[in-house]
Amino acid sequence: MPRDLLKRYIWILETIKRHGRITRRELNSLWKNSALNDTGQPLSRRTFFNYREAIQEIFNVQLLCDPSTYEYYVDDLDEHNKNVTDWLLNSSSVNELLANSREVSSRIFLEDIPSARFNLGPIIDAIKTSCTITFSYNNFTRSRPATGIKVAPYILKVFRQRWYMIGLNIKEKRIKTYALDRMNGLEITTETFKIPDDFNPETYFNDSFGIVVTESEPCEIVLRTTPMQAKYLRALPLHHTQSEILHDQFSIFTYRMRVTDDLVGELMTYGPGVTVIKPSQLKAMVLNRLRATINNYNDNANPAR
Repeated sequence: MPRDLLKRYIWILETIKRHGRITRRELNSLWKNSALNDTGQPLSRRTFFNYREAIQEIFNVQLLCDPSTYEYYVDDLDEHNKNVTDWLLNSSSVNELLANSREVSSRIFLEDIPSARFNLGPIIDAIKTSCTITFSYNNFTRSRPATGIKVAPYILKVFRQRWYMIGLNIKEKRIKTYALDRMNGLEITTETFKIPDDFNPETYFNDSFGIVVTESEPCEIVLRTTPMQAKYLRALPLHHTQSEILHDQFSIFTYRMRVTDDLVGELMTYGPGVTVIKPSQLKAMVLNRLRATINNYNDNANPAR
């Protein structure tokens, strides 16, 4: 696809979303002043129709028309599809901005992100066709890659800027999580699968932080934070169940989710800004991690001294 076309799709979608409702005449008036309009001409009816079709195919978004006002608007999406669409729009917009900013590239610093581009496309194709995949996997807990793994891919998820695939390991008959950048030799098989009726991709991660899903029941988690840390949690909530009670010298944040290693690791990054109040299990896990860290710095445990 020509890059200018993608820019035009993004411009139309973002313009309609920004205005809420807009007629084609009003859209064309804005289009005339757009830097993407190199002819100065309005969008023809046929061109606009083709763009609408492409936007639906690429971003899974319908641009509907109200027949009583002839206004176009973005079809209401459920929360999950809205998040996916927003992510696609943000990614496309950022990519275009960076592609047009090469003259200042020496002053733009990006995070080194594990690559998933070689495996993402085939896995998406496998999900579309409900076909199993095979691959070898470099598990960090093993000295050698595991080979001949066959999985029915259920879900793709981004966490900490790394892509993960969650699916049913055919041999082990259990759902497992795999990082795309650790997969090698991925192939799509001709064997098809069906997601069980009792598996809901929309709710699979509802009670968890990160990518770890355990069989434990979600519980009430209570954290006390400093005023500064509270600002960060308000700006970027730890979980969708987050609620806050504000006090003069601290805040109390309450959640309902599972206690997992991912959650413990996240809390450790907050340092003294967060204190676990409950449950006792989570408090003990954090304390054990802290003690192990401190022991690394004890004189007797430091071979360099």
